[in-house]
Amino acid sequence: MHPFIESAVIAIIITQVAIMATTIYLHRVLSHRALKLGKVSTFIFRVVLWMTTGIIPRQWVAVHRKHHAYTDVVGDPHSPVVEGYLFVQFANVYLYRKAAKNKENLRKYAKDLPPDAWDRALFDRPLLGLGIGILVLFILFGPLVALLVSVIHMVGYLLLSAAVNAIGHTFGDRPYKNLATNNNWLAIITCGEGLHNNHHAFPTAARLSLKRAQIDTGWWTIKFLENIGQATVRLPRPKMPSPVTIS
Repeated sequence: MHPFIESAVIAIIITQVAIMATTIYLHRVLSHRALKLGKVSTFIFRVVLWMTTGIIPRQWVAVHRKHHAYTDVVGDPHSPVVEGYLFVQFANVYLYRKAAKNKENLRKYAKDLPPDAWDRALFDRPLLGLGIGILVLFILFGPLVALLVSVIHMVGYLLLSAAVNAIGHTFGDRPYKNLATNNNWLAIITCGEGLHNNHHAFPTAARLSLKRAQIDTGWWTIKFLENIGQATVRLPRPKMPSPVTIS
């Protein structure tokens, strides 16, 4: 197999794993307390995020909770309504880091997530985690593939994460009364996150899909974890302001 094709395939898999960990652990577990995870699955998600994204969870949570507190008005860390679509799509990492480094945001929106012993030893050291991830790729696939995978994964993860904020507040369907949108095609490649209008309507729901045709692979993974005793869903179904069939 050509090194670029091999690298692209590996990078896509890693990116999807990182997106899955983001939507389940950072978004649905920590930010909204929509479910609880068992100790084993919690540790696996923490390691995956550490090695594939370098994200410090409490920073991500603080930024996301502020987004819900100031959705699409001044104060929203990454609103295309405020900042412009192109800026959020292609400079979201700048907006995220600016908000994530704000100590007042952390104090106000992530005070329930103080660093534990694992954070102090490992997970608050993002460069170490990313370095170990790249080292694993180097050992398994060699230097060229490791380099290509790292670059493709980085670009893919950043663009997909940005798309949830940019596309997900600009283009798509708005069945509920908020400025977020549903895009099923985006949901397919972001493990359900493209169903953003649903999420803003029911932020504490563990399930983002509300219709049979809507795809939320994050929810499928949660159900698997629940079946093996590694997840407990707090709200199996969102509280609906009007009848909606969940199938």
